[in-house]
Amino acid sequence: MLLKNKRALIIGLMSNRSIAYGIAESFHQHGALQGFSCMERFLGRVDQLSAEWSPLMVKSCDVSKDEDLDQLATFVKQHMGHIDVLVHSIAFAPRDHLEGQVYAQTSREGFQQSLDISVYSLIGLVNKLLPFMRPSASVIALSYIGSQQAIPSYNVMGIAKAALESSVRYLARDCGEHGIRVNAISAGPIRTASAAGVKGMGDMLNQLSQTTPLKGCISTKQVGQVATFLASDLSSCITGEVIFADNGYHMMGGACLQ
Repeated sequence: MLLKNKRALIIGLMSNRSIAYGIAESFHQHGALQGFSCMERFLGRVDQLSAEWSPLMVKSCDVSKDEDLDQLATFVKQHMGHIDVLVHSIAFAPRDHLEGQVYAQTSREGFQQSLDISVYSLIGLVNKLLPFMRPSASVIALSYIGSQQAIPSYNVMGIAKAALESSVRYLARDCGEHGIRVNAISAGPIRTASAAGVKGMGDMLNQLSQTTPLKGCISTKQVGQVATFLASDLSSCITGEVIFADNGYHMMGGACLQ
């Protein structure tokens, strides 16, 4: 059991189809004790989803509000005591920003909201929760190849993921003095609720399952296994990295990516 008695806080669990669920399931199988945070409207659902794992806590948090981050930190201190693993599985962009031309569809307000929720939230969470992270703790963010390639309809979310990956590197540099590692997983396209908001995602999934070096679609279980590795002591010398979990999708040429 790679994570026996490690305490993991997962931010962003929404459904049993989400990447966060695949991560939580793998963490549980490897002996982790877990806490969860989500938007208030998903609280009842997350209570039900996580019940079989006997979570240490389930707390609502709007990561766009500093007071909510403060309340989450207090709750973590009371109910978890310390954190060995922090998983950031949060991303948002207005639906109409995920279609058309990026220059025409991206409003100033939508850009700011996308970057605030998808990127700053990682920095804000680390800032508030750092006092409760043990030396050798692991912070894991979720990214996508749209950070490096211009994926159709991904638009402002690709810009946000690029900023997220850059944030991972800077956080890794600054958290290293505390012995804390910060990495990202760039998962291949998965049929999640979030992916459903990206126009043409279904066609992309069908194409990629045939054209990637390792055939077939990526599962949340597979991403969960990679996250378990990054959360465990097996990855104790890895920080500031973006680990691809995508059947080789990221290394293929334009015909595969478009």
